[in-house]
Amino acid sequence: MKEGPQSMAPTLSIILPAKNEAGSLRRLLPEIRRLHPGAEVLVINDGSTDETSEICAEWGVREIGHPYSQGNGAAVKSGARHARGETLVFMDADGQHSPVDIARLLAELESGGYDMVVGARNSRGQANPWRGIANRLYNRLASWMVGHRVRDLTSGFRAVRADRFREFLHLLPNGFSYPTTITMAFFRAGHPVSYLPIEVAQRTGKSHLRPLQDGIRFLLIIFRIGTLYSPLKMFVPISFFFFILGLGYYAFTFFSTGRLSQMTVFLLTSSVIIFLIGLVSEQITNLTYRPVIASERDPS
Repeated sequence: MKEGPQSMAPTLSIILPAKNEAGSLRRLLPEIRRLHPGAEVLVINDGSTDETSEICAEWGVREIGHPYSQGNGAAVKSGARHARGETLVFMDADGQHSPVDIARLLAELESGGYDMVVGARNSRGQANPWRGIANRLYNRLASWMVGHRVRDLTSGFRAVRADRFREFLHLLPNGFSYPTTITMAFFRAGHPVSYLPIEVAQRTGKSHLRPLQDGIRFLLIIFRIGTLYSPLKMFVPISFFFFILGLGYYAFTFFSTGRLSQMTVFLLTSSVIIFLIGLVSEQITNLTYRPVIASERDPS
């Protein structure tokens, strides 16, 4: 593990997960240093084979090295664990995010009393039209799951309070879907989140995202976090679907054969069982998070 020189504990830590992003780091690090000279800058070297280490040493930033590539989410978790600032800013090291927008995110974080502010891309900020369509689908599904509007579920550019972020480190995956997990976790835990429109540039270098595999993983994470924080949101619609299907099949068999079929009994029983599983899961969730809520009460 490699680290640059340390100073007194800063209030702001800027974290850049990087895997073979030396080209963009040459432009990003000087700009970040110029705009935020008092901030702690951490580059999480996720098994890079280029000149990332040399560039970090040249600009005196802390380098946290992984012996091999562990994934973007693993790099984010390493950065959060090693950062000393009270506020964390995560940004991609591929040159898409502008350091100028860091000040805007921080101003929104402080002035609005938020726990996290996310840089929300517009349609022009998507890598391609298919990614844009997929992200809009993810945003709508996540919004329904958490009960709040999610404007950009997969943005990696965000400012967040360090103590709040570390509450959910154990939930974050090691792959590319950490923004999905942390966004939904914040909403469901009741931590206020804001979105700030940003412009993004064309990335430099090759994307490490795998569209099909990571797209499926995004959907699974949405359902996993949804069931973790609000199980009934998942189980009630499924239960209702089986109930309606059972009633419809009963009506069909009653008018066609004048009897109650085994399939009707199976569908209606499944509906009840699924609802009860959801109810029990909801109670377990409430019991699990009761100590956290109690610990956050104002002692006065």
